[in-house]
Amino acid sequence: MTATILVVDDEPDLEALVLQKFRRQIREGTVAFVFAHDGIEALASIEQNPDVDMVVSDINMPRMDGLSLLAKLQEADDKKSTIIVSAYGDMSNIRTAMNRGAFDFLTKPIDFGDLELTIDKTIRHVEMMREARRRQAEAERAHASLSRYFSPQIASRLAAIGEAEGMAVHRREVAAIFTDIASFTTLVEGTAPDLFGDLLSDYMGQMTEVVFAHEGTVAKVIGDGIQILFNAPGDQPDFSMRAIACAHALDACAQNFREKCKVEGVNFGVTRIGVHAGPALVGNFGGNRFFDYTAYGDTINIASRLEAANKILGTRICVSAAVADSTENFRGRPVGDIVLRGRSEPLRAYEPLTPAAFEGAVTSQYAEAFAKLEAGDAAAMPAFAALVGTHADDALAGFHLRRLLNGAKGVRMQLE
Repeated sequence: MTATILVVDDEPDLEALVLQKFRRQIREGTVAFVFAHDGIEALASIEQNPDVDMVVSDINMPRMDGLSLLAKLQEADDKKSTIIVSAYGDMSNIRTAMNRGAFDFLTKPIDFGDLELTIDKTIRHVEMMREARRRQAEAERAHASLSRYFSPQIASRLAAIGEAEGMAVHRREVAAIFTDIASFTTLVEGTAPDLFGDLLSDYMGQMTEVVFAHEGTVAKVIGDGIQILFNAPGDQPDFSMRAIACAHALDACAQNFREKCKVEGVNFGVTRIGVHAGPALVGNFGGNRFFDYTAYGDTINIASRLEAANKILGTRICVSAAVADSTENFRGRPVGDIVLRGRSEPLRAYEPLTPAAFEGAVTSQYAEAFAKLEAGDAAAMPAFAALVGTHADDALAGFHLRRLLNGAKGVRMQLE
């Protein structure tokens, strides 16, 4: 690195002396000098040479003195480290200079050995400050990038330690959430482009805020769908509980948004949510040029298919036993042992419920009917019929009643 030094002094022979004394450093390319005869010339020189690293300035000069120049330099965004030169014993001006932000001072007549040492010290300071600014800029860029994926708390933590830390692809236990909007294609085709753009941006913004409020990670946004992770990139021992709480909050947010759209005459589809937990490959799959923090594996696929299962079941949230069993005080009702598309083994699924819904009479009535269904009791059909008769809006009960009416038995079911 070549340090560019601006020397500001009205003594006519100083320029030649400086160039003579520092000829070796100039030849080796470690320093370069620019000269000005007063503060006004100095400011013009800095404007023409913004790469000036430091300023060595006399105090007593015509038109603009060194103290006035120092004040101007301190007002600039790119503050220059400044060494003030003053007559020996002029402590009043030296004190004023230091109070105004001078990095160091020298006395006249100038001792060039002392000047060289002071310049070396100042250059080290300049390099240290430049490195600090570079690191800060990198951290700010990293934070801006990470904020698209992570909550503000996690983004700040990752930006502080560097994106590479914890971003390498590795296998870990996660809880994955998938969301999707029903009849999205119809919404796209039937809505004016400007209105649709505002609607989707507003919806995604609100849903993302919900995710971040639960310290989740937005791994992907694909069209109207969101893939969310918990326990990645950082450790969250209660990741299943967080995922359930986040799913409920996402459901409430989506329902409120849908109602608002309905008032405005827009038929915004129901948001369906699937949640599963298990091992996955997690990390930055984007390489050096593109940051793509996401997860892959069977756990992610199952979460996606549980989201799709809601369409058949009539539910809005469907979670696996892996999530339900690892969530303390899980509140929900069993859906059954479902064989998801592309799989041969059944998976026990649940519809999670809010505390108020779980404590309601419908839940206990459903539990009794489901127990009969699981036991192969013929009384299951009238039990579900009675439930649907009093609660026609219970989609899951209606789903089981239709299965029974079509000759199905038990709680194992194939979903296409």
